[in-house]
Order: sequence, then structure tokens, then C-alpha cells
Amino acid sequence: MKFPSTKTSNMELPVEDDRQYLTFNLKDAMYAIGILNIKEILEYSNVTPVPMMPHFIKGVINLRGAVVPVIDLSARFGNNQNCIVKRTCIIIIEVLNEEGMQDIGVMVDAVSEVIEISHSDIVPAPAFGAQIRADFIQGMGKINGDFAIILQVDKVLSVEEISMMSNLVHEQSTDTKHALDQRIM
Repeated sequence: MKFPSTKTSNMELPVEDDRQYLTFNLKDAMYAIGILNIKEILEYSNVTPVPMMPHFIKGVINLRGAVVPVIDLSARFGNNQNCIVKRTCIIIIEVLNEEGMQDIGVMVDAVSEVIEISHSDIVPAPAFGAQIRADFIQGMGKINGDFAIILQVDKVLSVEEISMMSNLVHEQSTDTKHALDQRIM
């Protein structure tokens, strides 16, 4: 399934320019995304489910007339789907796809704050023990003696990978239906 682009700009901003990050919580971990990728933060509400999508696609929302897919970030990382609580938010993030910029919503437990992380306070992710795919991690940001996992947005929200997974789910659903039809006959 392809989602329409919301803009046609092909400008990609270099990672080195990201000095400010939005931090948020997901399960028991703190994550960060460069603010240059973020359009807005919404209170969680009215997500319309879409059938035959990968389990991590929660559905779509109407954002000022545009259809925006919403991804359950916890499920995208291979964990259980998020429970919706009072502080659950949808972060609207712009990602680059083949057709230009695409808005994608990510569901998180709670948004924390915008912070500055100097380049010297960003260290490589450990080669082991990460609860998410290594290519999803840009680095680990040191924040007051703690660490935030800085996400590689273009990998986590790869429109091409998500479309491919959506096609696989659709094919599996069709194969299962065909197999059931054969048994009934």
C-alpha cells in the first residue's frame, strides 16, 4: 500500500545539523529524534484501523485533510503493541520517500522535552543488547548521566520497507484465504 506524499520537496537535511532532539518514552526506555524531522505532536485520538496492514501500523488519521499513517513504534521495534494511556501521543514526522516528503505519525507512550545534545555527547550504539534493530539506531545521547537512543528516522520509518511488509501481509492473507477455500471445496 502506498500513501500519498504530502509535499514534493526533495531536500534532505544532513544528520550533522541535528543538535536539538525531541525526547520521548516508549516502554521503559528514552528515545530521541532530531527536531528537524518533526512537524507536530498530537494527543492520541481517532485512529482509523486499516485492514490487512502489518501489525505495527495502527491505522490512519485525518490531519487537516491529509491521510497520515500511524505506526505503533513499540510494535515496529518487535515488542507488544502499545497500550493507550492518558499521555499517549502521536508525533508527526516528515520522511523522504520516492515521491518527496511524506508525513507519518508514530505512537509513543509520552513526549518528554526538547533538549540539546552536543555532538561530543553522542556515542555509537553498543553492538549487543539493543532491543531494536541496530540500523534503527543513530547513536546514544548522554543526558544527565542517562542515555537516550537516538533514532535513525529514515530507517525506522522507511516507506519502502513498510510498503513491502504491507504487500507481504496482503499476500499471506490471500494465500490463507485461498487455502481455506480449497479445504471447504
